[in-house]
Amino acid sequence: MRTRFLIPFVTITSATLLLTGCGSGGTDTTSVAAKPAKVPTTDVVSAVRKDDSAAKLLPAGTTSLTVAVSVGGTPPGTTYLDDGKTLTGQDVDFTQAVARVLGIRLKVEQASFEAILPALDSGKYDFGASNFGVTDERRKTIDFVTYVNDGQGFATRKDSKLTKVTDLTQLCGLNVATGAGTTFEATLEENKHVCTDAGKKAYKVQTYAESSAIWSSLQQGRSDIVMSTINGLRYAVAHQEGLKFLNEYHRLDVGFAFKKGTDLAPAFQAAVNKLLSDGTYGRILKKWGTTGSAIEKSRISPPELKD
Repeated sequence: MRTRFLIPFVTITSATLLLTGCGSGGTDTTSVAAKPAKVPTTDVVSAVRKDDSAAKLLPAGTTSLTVAVSVGGTPPGTTYLDDGKTLTGQDVDFTQAVARVLGIRLKVEQASFEAILPALDSGKYDFGASNFGVTDERRKTIDFVTYVNDGQGFATRKDSKLTKVTDLTQLCGLNVATGAGTTFEATLEENKHVCTDAGKKAYKVQTYAESSAIWSSLQQGRSDIVMSTINGLRYAVAHQEGLKFLNEYHRLDVGFAFKKGTDLAPAFQAAVNKLLSDGTYGRILKKWGTTGSAIEKSRISPPELKD
C-alpha cells in the first residue's frame, strides 16, 4: 500500500512536517522493553530559502518531483509523528530541505524499501530517499547524490555472548535478522559460504519489511543478532532496554537515488552543498543525533567505500 501526498513548497511548516518524507546465540526470552522517548520534532527546515544558483541547475520547467520513501518505523529513519499520519525522520528533513533550496514541490509516495530502486528506471518515481547506501553493484543501474555517511553494523541482546563482529564466521549457526532488499541482506547472502567453507553451520538470514518486526524477532528469541544501519542501531539501543550495540562493520555513503543518467543530480548536489554551507546540514544531524555521519561535501555516484 502506498500513500500519496502533494506538498506545496511554499506551505510547508514544522506543523505539517509530513514533509517529505541500511537462533542459538545463548539468549533467553527476557523482554526488551522500550524506553519512553519522543520522536524529535525540532523544526530545522522551514527557514531554508531557495538558492537561485542551485535551482538553475534543474532541467528547464521542473517545478515538482515525485519522491519514493520507505517508512521503516524507527528514527532516525522515516517514521510517523504521534498523529500516525505525518512523516518525519532524517531522510525526510534532508529531502524537504533540498526541495526548499531548489524551490520545487514534492509528491511523496510510500513504497516498500526493496521496490523503490527497481521502479526508478521506469519513471514511476523521480528519486528515492530512504537511506540508500552507495554500492558499486547499485551504481551499475542507479545514480546517487550523497548527503550522509552511515553504513552497516550489528546489535544484539545484552545477555548475548557476542561482543564484536569483525568476521562473518562469528555468525555461523546463528539467526540474523535484517531488512528486506537492503545492503545488509545482500552482504549476508553473498557471504553465507564463509561458514560452510570453514566447516561450520551456515547462519540463517531472516528478512523483515519493518524494523519493528526485526526487534520483535530479537526480543522473542527468534533471532540472535540484528544487522542494520549504524545510526538506526545506535538509536534503538539508546531507546530500548536490554540491547547492546556491537560495532560498525562497514561504512557506506548514503544518497538520494535516481535512475541511471539522470539530469537531476547536479542540482541536488548543489542543494546539499548549500545546506552544508548555511548550517542547515549540521542542524539536521544534531536533531537526529547523527553528527558522526557528517560528510564534507556531496558527491555524485562515488565509488563504494572499502574498508
